Amino acid sequence: MHFPIWAQAGFWGFVAGAALLVGAGAGYFLNVPQRLIAAITAFGSGVLISALSFELMDEAFRQGGFMATATGFVAGAAVYTLANRILASYGAKHRKRSGDRQPKEEEAGGSGTAIAVGALLDGIPESIVIGLSMLQGGMVSKVAVAAIFLSNIPEGLSSAAGMKRAGRSRAYIFGIWGGIAAASGIAALVGYAAFQDFPPAVIAATTAVAAGAILAMLVDTMIPEAFEEAHDYAGLITVAGFLCAFALSKLGS
Repeated sequence: MHFPIWAQAGFWGFVAGAALLVGAGAGYFLNVPQRLIAAITAFGSGVLISALSFELMDEAFRQGGFMATATGFVAGAAVYTLANRILASYGAKHRKRSGDRQPKEEEAGGSGTAIAVGALLDGIPESIVIGLSMLQGGMVSKVAVAAIFLSNIPEGLSSAAGMKRAGRSRAYIFGIWGGIAAASGIAALVGYAAFQDFPPAVIAATTAVAAGAILAMLVDTMIPEAFEEAHDYAGLITVAGFLCAFALSKLGS
């Protein structure tokens, strides 16, 4: 049975987003050392840096040229940074931290909602990219899906461990990540359906917007967690993640 392309986009977006639940389960039920969480986060950061470099920025440049790519890239980073600063003021600054940085609800009222919105903000750009990748020939970029899946595991792992330490309930933690997994599928579907009739320059700029938002998210939320606990080896582990995704990209081409 052949499913329509928009449904396939939604499916692959959900698959990539489901890795957040896998990571959250490990972070909640297993006593994973913080240093190991940081190492996994560093690896995931490297994976995403490689993916946005070779799968997103290269493709955006090929489709729309430098100006559309550069404009979208800076705009994506600026919008993410502004939204992240607003959420940080409500208690979501350390939403990716596995230690004791996340505030309890009684310490910062509304921080639970801010963390949920922040987690959604972090995941949507990645998922839109999956839908955009299907605009060329109706085939998903398996490299992009694999890279996002691999990077989502440490995101869910680190954040869920921090949420548990902050006293968040199991229903809250898995409700967030289950909801974001579903939203990832919807975002990928929208990424395909909403942009299929747009000119290449618009698609290129949108891809670059996602790339800029992802890079800003990495520097603001994931890399600090990686460096704080695994700083002696964070750079080397990040390089290993980058090389892994680079190899996937070249083997998949």
